[in-house]
Amino acid sequence: MPEPARKPVSAFSKKPRSAEVAAGSPAVFEAETERPGVKVRWQRDGSDISASDKYGLASEGRRHTLTVRDAGPTDQGPYAVIAGSSKVKFDLKVTEAEKAEETSAPTPAEAPGTAAVPPESEGGAPGPEGKQEGQEGQEQMPSGPSLATPDDPIGLFLERPQDGEVMVGGSVTFSARVAGASLLKPPTIKWFKGKWVDLGSKVGQHLQLRDSYDRANKVYLFELLITDAQVSSAGGYRCEVSTKDKFDSCNFNLTVHEAIGPGDVDLRSAFRRTSVAGGSRRTSDSHEDGGTLDFSSLLKKREDAKLEAPAEEDVWEMLRQAPPSEYERIAFQHGVTDLRGMLKRLRGLRRDDRKSTAFQRKLEPAYQVSKGHKIRLSVELADPDAEVKWLKNGQEIQMSGSKYIFESVGTKRTLTISQCSLADDAAYQCVVGGEKCSTELFVKEPPVLVTRALEDQLVMVGQRVEFECEVSEEGAQVKWLKDGVELTREETFKYRFKKDGRRHLLIINEATLEDAGHYALRTSGGQALAELIVQEKKLEVYQSIADLAVGARDQAVFKCEVSDENVRGVWLKNGKELALDSRIQVSHIGRIHKLIINDVTPADEADYSFVPEGFACNLSAKLHFMEVKIDFVPRQEPPKIHLDCPGRMPDTIVVVAGNKLRLDVPISGDPAPTVTWQKSLPQGKKVEAIPAPGAQEEPGASASEEWVFEKKLLCETEGRVRVETTKDRSVFTVEGAEREDEGVYTVTVKNPVGEDQVNLTVKVIDVPDAPAAPEISNVGEDSCTARWAPPAFDGGQPVLGYIVERKKKRSFRWMRLNFDLLREPRLEARRMIEGVAYELRVYAVNAVGSSRPSAPSRPFVPIGPPGEPSHLAVEDVSDTTVSLKWRPPERVGAGGLDGYSVEYCAEGCSEWVAALQGLTERTSLLVKDLPTGSRLLFRVRAHNVAGPGAPVTTQELVTVREILERPRLQLPRHLRQAIQRKVGEPVNLLIPFQGKPRPQVTWTKEGRPLGDEDVSIRNSPSDTILFIRAARRAHSGCYQVTVRIENMEDSATLLLQVVDKPSPPQDLRVTETWGFNVALEWKPPQDDGNTELWGYSVQKADKKTMEWFTVLEHYRRTHCVVPELIIGNSYYFRVFSHNMVGPSDTAATTKEPVFIPRPGLTYEPPKYKALDFSEAPSFTQPLANRSVIAGYTTVLCCAVRGSPKPKISWFKNGLDLGEDARFRMFSKQGVLTLEIRKPCPFDGGVYVCRATNLQGEAQCECRLEVRVPQ
Repeated sequence: MPEPARKPVSAFSKKPRSAEVAAGSPAVFEAETERPGVKVRWQRDGSDISASDKYGLASEGRRHTLTVRDAGPTDQGPYAVIAGSSKVKFDLKVTEAEKAEETSAPTPAEAPGTAAVPPESEGGAPGPEGKQEGQEGQEQMPSGPSLATPDDPIGLFLERPQDGEVMVGGSVTFSARVAGASLLKPPTIKWFKGKWVDLGSKVGQHLQLRDSYDRANKVYLFELLITDAQVSSAGGYRCEVSTKDKFDSCNFNLTVHEAIGPGDVDLRSAFRRTSVAGGSRRTSDSHEDGGTLDFSSLLKKREDAKLEAPAEEDVWEMLRQAPPSEYERIAFQHGVTDLRGMLKRLRGLRRDDRKSTAFQRKLEPAYQVSKGHKIRLSVELADPDAEVKWLKNGQEIQMSGSKYIFESVGTKRTLTISQCSLADDAAYQCVVGGEKCSTELFVKEPPVLVTRALEDQLVMVGQRVEFECEVSEEGAQVKWLKDGVELTREETFKYRFKKDGRRHLLIINEATLEDAGHYALRTSGGQALAELIVQEKKLEVYQSIADLAVGARDQAVFKCEVSDENVRGVWLKNGKELALDSRIQVSHIGRIHKLIINDVTPADEADYSFVPEGFACNLSAKLHFMEVKIDFVPRQEPPKIHLDCPGRMPDTIVVVAGNKLRLDVPISGDPAPTVTWQKSLPQGKKVEAIPAPGAQEEPGASASEEWVFEKKLLCETEGRVRVETTKDRSVFTVEGAEREDEGVYTVTVKNPVGEDQVNLTVKVIDVPDAPAAPEISNVGEDSCTARWAPPAFDGGQPVLGYIVERKKKRSFRWMRLNFDLLREPRLEARRMIEGVAYELRVYAVNAVGSSRPSAPSRPFVPIGPPGEPSHLAVEDVSDTTVSLKWRPPERVGAGGLDGYSVEYCAEGCSEWVAALQGLTERTSLLVKDLPTGSRLLFRVRAHNVAGPGAPVTTQELVTVREILERPRLQLPRHLRQAIQRKVGEPVNLLIPFQGKPRPQVTWTKEGRPLGDEDVSIRNSPSDTILFIRAARRAHSGCYQVTVRIENMEDSATLLLQVVDKPSPPQDLRVTETWGFNVALEWKPPQDDGNTELWGYSVQKADKKTMEWFTVLEHYRRTHCVVPELIIGNSYYFRVFSHNMVGPSDTAATTKEPVFIPRPGLTYEPPKYKALDFSEAPSFTQPLANRSVIAGYTTVLCCAVRGSPKPKISWFKNGLDLGEDARFRMFSKQGVLTLEIRKPCPFDGGVYVCRATNLQGEAQCECRLEVRVPQ
């Protein structure tokens, strides 16, 4: 029975129609989709329409509307609406206002702006507006997603895969485009089905993954191709793309529509009686004269047969449900006359599953919903009053809050699940009475992204390490890895994992050297990477103790600062531990350690040291006691400064910048002298200061003392520099010493008796200035060289060394690279990650401390040069050229490959000459214009942004000289047998050959040169082609091809057979007519079409209808008997010849009709003695041993006879092959065939064919050898 044509699958339940509106009026187009939530796009002239002042877009449930406001002549033209893979086109026509008044207004049932079009008939025939209906049918089913996807400004995708629809057995392609301009190496792409099924492991015949790269546009194209789609292919898919520091994903769905099954076809079209043309069915007493029976259901119709219209009732369903005793009544009632054919068809068709009595529409097999969204599960019941229970994993769902909502509208029952979470991923059932339907809900969790990356850390042994990372979702599941190995809590309880909302922390309480490495946090949507460097514990001295010079009963304070605030220490005096009392105290606050000595005495003058515990370090300083000498002199004593300054040479007093400077100068004299402080200015001048108050004035002296600092007069109570003078001493104080306070200070005391003067040199030392920004050079795969200029000012102390820090460009955390000070202004930094941008900065360190950091260096990316190419080989050599080929290097690196350079060097010479200007991107090169006879070495380098990589050189010298090679034809396997082509088909025979120098090719036919203009020969250096544009029978024959080099040659022979349709049989005649039978006989055709005849097809036609029906097909004899003819009818007969091309164009036909007479006598057949034809099985043609080539399908054949028909079994090495799908077994007219699909060496062995019936059994065997081609 012929199958009905497939209905096109459409996403629209209501399609927009073409409209004609008046100028200035709005035009409204409406469309309804099959299901809500479908994304709909409107287009005009192939471009998407977006909402604007001109166009209005509205979407509500399944209804979608396009409004064209103030339509004008420029708005008319073709429009389209797209939903999924369905596309419907329609037109807008704008008429003038006067013309629009003449047009009848639309009926109230139509939407504004929609043309009145009559509805379609049930049969799908077009209405009066045929053009409109044709446009509605133009729905496209693209194999892949639309190319109109806009660019994604945030993610990696330029084009995301779109939802697709396909019929069962069809093919569909999903495409994704990724921008590659900013990527250092190709991205990683993964395709998933459902949640975790990786399609990379499912690649095969029906699923393929492709990728390509467009160098011009720098775009990567990734494709997923599904062929021969099945219902199981439908569902949700996901595409994930990732690079070193980015991740993106996209979800899409595939819908697979089932084809219409044979159960949808009405059976009456195969068994109904046909009526005479032009009238209805007539009844008459003349048996069947009123109409003829249509027996076409028992015969194979020709391809141009048409389907009859389906009947109003489903007769097949009635027959399926009825008992066998009612078959005859139903057949008579519906006009079915061929009961035997009906019963045969009824037994052959499969019974459908029992129809549900409780449900009109059941749940879908599966649903998918994104996390956080809601889902509706709906069924339709047969009884609107039936009670419904919803189950989740076998447990009844109770109404609680707003999580589950139960709805009941008529026969429709709906379960709505709000705010879906992973806990809702389960199996659901709807139970009505004793029946239930099931489905499975998949909750799709969005990928968890890393919103704040990990930071590199540098710690000392024993310190606490805390890695912190932030992800996009609270409570997400993450994995911590160290050097690619997942960390667990069981690992000696060393690691602690902590979650705080979206923050995830990895804590290592006491770091050891073994903890150094790369740590990563991995989520379902990406990962973050950081490096931990653990150094052995070392102590840094930020500020050492300094020598002090104090007077009697003053306070002496020794102060130092170290890097570790937890370090304790011991104070020593002259190498012995200092005993503490109420006068001598020790303090430890943070990183600062102090030794305080109150009321200094001469016994306190000694060497003091601070020794930190646990470190080989010693900080020393000296305490100088300044003795005050008091001489008793009579009155009128000249003034005197009592300082221990032998020779009155200036002493140098060192003070650290920022500390307090106090110069306490004892004086004497009677009367009280006037004290003057002077500072030597850079110009070498001295300025008189105002005398200090409290001293007696001398006649002629100033009323008061002033102190001048940097050409600025300072009062004693103002500023940070001041002078305080009493009767027996003068104190010079500087609060927070600065670099400008450095210089030579002169103290002068004067009274009428005389004067005294002392010079004090003050030196202010500070941290050095910041060095210059580092200069980066020699950037490698994981290292670089940094150089910088020393600071312009060393702080008054020599620079002891430098400290270098490093950070990632987008990070804010600096990590120290060296713990020991660098003596030279250069560093070779290592252990960097290739492809990550870094910055460096430098500190200068002197005895005071470290300077401010320098300006960061320019960002740089560690990229190493590529490795050396591999498998460099010489492919061909001529008198002036050498052909080279190689493979890309195994290590490319983050910099990719820019190309290759090729150089050569002559024997005995050390200079390498470039074989081409610039670089080549190919892995092969033909080097031209070489001197003949020279012996050369060749080498190839790979280049990227980091420079050239290591070269690979040919192992031996290459002599530039043509090599004489014997000519040889490489005749393909399919040309070694007869080549068959149909008349009119092109002939293109390509035969490769070898030989040097280039051989001379000659073609002949039957020993004579080719003279036909239709046959053309095309030769190339490596092959020759025989081409015929349209083959004719005259082109058949034996062709010879010969290749010759001097006196050496090789030849091959090809047999071309051009075949055509055969001529019709000859002398068709009727030899005998008896009963319901007619015997025919004919002669073979005069022309067999230059190929073997496959047989004949015999057809009959009633003289009344002249409709031809096939009686016999593939019939090989030249005589036959046509049975089961109808008495009283006249028949014509015709016979066609068949070969591999097809049937003959015409047939041999009987000239006169053959009448089937009504018999007048009852024929009594003769009685014969029943004979026993039983026979045991025997093989008339046994199996033969075979040797085949692996990969080519082969067959094993034998012939058997026996009665009754024996049962056939095939065995291989004693194993039954009946269940193996790779073996197919055929049995036709006693000829047994075993087909082995693409055998491999494992399929070799002993094959046995066994035939068994009631009379006995027989078997034959053969050996099959499967050879692997060399």
